[in-house]
This record gives sequence, C-alpha cells and structure tokens, in this order.
Amino acid sequence: MLLERIWPGNDYRNFHYLIACPESGEALAIDPLDWQRCLATARERGFEITQILNTHEHLDHTGGNAGLVGATGARVLAHADAASRIGGVDVGLAKGDIVRVGHTVELECLDTPGHTRAHICLLAHGEEPALFSGDTLFNAGAGNCHHGGQPELLYETFANQLARLSDNTRLYPGHEYLTNNLAFTLDREPDNADVAAWQSRAAEHSAADAPVTTLGDEKRINTFFRLQNPTVIARLRERFPGIGAQPDARTVFLKLRELRNSW
Repeated sequence: MLLERIWPGNDYRNFHYLIACPESGEALAIDPLDWQRCLATARERGFEITQILNTHEHLDHTGGNAGLVGATGARVLAHADAASRIGGVDVGLAKGDIVRVGHTVELECLDTPGHTRAHICLLAHGEEPALFSGDTLFNAGAGNCHHGGQPELLYETFANQLARLSDNTRLYPGHEYLTNNLAFTLDREPDNADVAAWQSRAAEHSAADAPVTTLGDEKRINTFFRLQNPTVIARLRERFPGIGAQPDARTVFLKLRELRNSW
C-alpha cells in the first residue's frame, strides 16, 4: 500500500489521503476537499484516482467530490445511510465491507457512529496496520457531536471498536488538531509525562509534518482513552461533583466530551 498524506493548509485544518496500489497505480482519495491538490499529487506520483471515499457527510469532507469526479470519472463510496445526504454516491458501504484498490490493497470498513450517525473508518490490516479515522478519532482527541452526532454512540465506538485495535495501528485522522488536543489532555492530567513529551515533539513540527501516532500512543496521551485514570477522574469531579467517587467509563467519557465542547 502506497500512502500520501496531503495537507492543503486550509482553515479547516483538513488532511486528505491517497491510498494507491503499488502494482497498478490505482488510487483511492479519502475526503478530498481540495480536489485539485489531490489530483496534482496523484499525477506527480503516477497514480490514477479511480475511487473517492467520504468518511461522513459533512461538507468539509465531501465538497471536493464533484470536481474530482469530473476530472477523473472516479466512483464515490460512502456509508449507505449517508449516501442520500452526500449525493452522487455510487457505492453504499456497511460494516465489514472491503474496499479494494487495484490488485493489492484491501481496506475494511468500520461502522463508527458518534461524530455523525453514519460514519466510516477504514482499517488497513497487515504488519503495519493503519486506521483512516475521519472525524471519529483525532491524534490525542475525539470528534465532536455538534452536527448530527451523539456522544453516547461515540463512546460505544471508542470502547467497543477503537480501544480494541492493535497498539501498532497508525492513526490518520481527517484534521490536524494535535497541539490543542494534547493541551486538553494535559489540563485533565497534569502529571502525564507522555503528553508533555509529545507536546515537545509536536512543537518541532509544522502542521503539514505533524507526527503520526499509533493506538498505543493514543492510550497514553488521549484523555478519551484514559477513562479510569485517577487523576482524570479527580479533576473531572471538581467540575462535575455529581459523578461520584467511582464513575463508570461511559460517564467519564461523556463528561470529558461535554467539557471539551467549551474548553
């Protein structure tokens, strides 16, 4: 699998991705809002974009579809339940479906509601697995639920799917929010030395060159995976004393998400 992470430098802080087959050169574009930049990158690399995948229906992920389809004739793939809201979808996807790119690349569809009710993450298996997580999971953070989402569903996605992925899974989210997310985790857990070290590392890079985390890293630096940490719970009780001395993981997640909304 050949991978290009594209930083368009827009106000949304999007990441776009090209995933290509090394044998055929066929490529899948993930959430290509800046479709001209995606097309130019593909041409530079000798790729042919034949498919577009939208992780969810928000315009900052789907707004480049028409332009890229017009330039390449690519098919559009998306969650079956989001297809009518996106428009122009050729293939509706569901949990467990496999997206094939060229001769060698296979990506498993994970049904990951929360940020929206119909959201797909793509999982590449192998010795170096990779997760293309859209707006569900960010480096050191979690997606919001402001526009058609539900925090309770997001918790279920984190607890029952993302937390169970192998620790060496590399994370490729839809936006670059690493510095702000690390600051939130450190605010919730000031004694977390791993977060402090990642803050220093992130400061050495531009957004275009932001370091890639793994799920193992996330379990150390992402407060939304650290729901039983005593410091996280103690700090949360200062804001929400009604959660009690031993809140369950779901309660901690939901209160962290509520707090992050206005942090």
